[in-house]
Amino acid sequence: MSIVITLSRKCLPAFLLAGVLLGGARVSGQVDPPMRIERVADPSEIIPINLSGYSGEVLSTLKFDLEAVGFQVKSAEASKYQVTGSNDGQVEGRLTVSGTRAQLLAKAYQGGSMRTQAHALADDIIAALRNCKGIAQTRIAFKGLTGDTSEIYIADYDGNKPVAVTSDHTLVAAPAWAPGGRMLYYTSYKLGNPDIYSHDLSSGARKIVARYTGLNTSATISPDGQHIALILSKAGSPDLYVGNVDGTNLKQMTTTKEDESSPCWSPDGKTICFTSRVNGRPQLFTIPAGGGAMKRLPTSGVLNTTESDWSPDGQFIAFTSNMGSFQICVLELKTGTVRVLTAGEDPSWGPNSRTLIYNRRVGGKNIVSLLDVPTKQVKDIAQISASCSQACWAR
Repeated sequence: MSIVITLSRKCLPAFLLAGVLLGGARVSGQVDPPMRIERVADPSEIIPINLSGYSGEVLSTLKFDLEAVGFQVKSAEASKYQVTGSNDGQVEGRLTVSGTRAQLLAKAYQGGSMRTQAHALADDIIAALRNCKGIAQTRIAFKGLTGDTSEIYIADYDGNKPVAVTSDHTLVAAPAWAPGGRMLYYTSYKLGNPDIYSHDLSSGARKIVARYTGLNTSATISPDGQHIALILSKAGSPDLYVGNVDGTNLKQMTTTKEDESSPCWSPDGKTICFTSRVNGRPQLFTIPAGGGAMKRLPTSGVLNTTESDWSPDGQFIAFTSNMGSFQICVLELKTGTVRVLTAGEDPSWGPNSRTLIYNRRVGGKNIVSLLDVPTKQVKDIAQISASCSQACWAR
């Protein structure tokens, strides 16, 4: 007896940018009758796994996808799990427990590119063994800086298939996704002032969301897609504002007369985290999304905290600390514990609430990397020639 599974289009890396179809395919598979799967309970455990029967792009894609979420590809003798299969015309895979006949997964993938099929297999392996979503079929946006100009790019999460969204030939920064992955928001100096734009990736159409005197930046969209938080200096110093997603009906949230920056929303949309210098040093604060008093978030052991991002599961806030060098940190909200993870800045959570994308300095320029938070494994994504930073994850 077999079961045929067809993944819905919303699970696939397909999108339109100015009328051009990028990626996207039907992926289907067959599985043997399901058996009870023992997931790896400890998220910090590195899972040794062996891949056999694969070659070229499929092999490298599977290896990257698995190592991005705390696996380590090893020899058959040193592995806890085995993945055997082939990529002769289509990707096939069988996941078994090493040293046993226990088969946890058996699928064949059809349609799309071989890379797309490999991503789908990796996601299925991750879902089988880790209690988290796969991220191999997700997308990112980032800023690419060349000389004195920058542009916004989008790409697969591993950096492949990069496409320039803007061609403003000026400074462009702070990309942010709206829910659903069809709309980007960013700041551009196209008209001589740092203004916030929305950009429809399907049609290529973009609109000005905020163009006030002074600074308009750091747009971030609420989880329901209805509201925008942003930083504006139209009242003097940079303050936090909240309004409708099109920039109307703005409400000033802070009046500190000090710099506010880098807002992010809680997953339930009820709270905004941001950085303020109201006490001198940059520190993290929260404020009710409907307005109210600021509340400082204690970040014991680290200073100069900026660039916060709330994990989709609501349990963590990632941020940058600067104490002579930039460090990626994570605050566990339940316990108040702060962990310093690695050198770098500007973290953004993946949809799995496990993997961060961030930038770090290598060879005189910024590159974008992935960090598996529980195991601290780092993977550099495919890079373009520009210096890349401010990466953010579509959710």
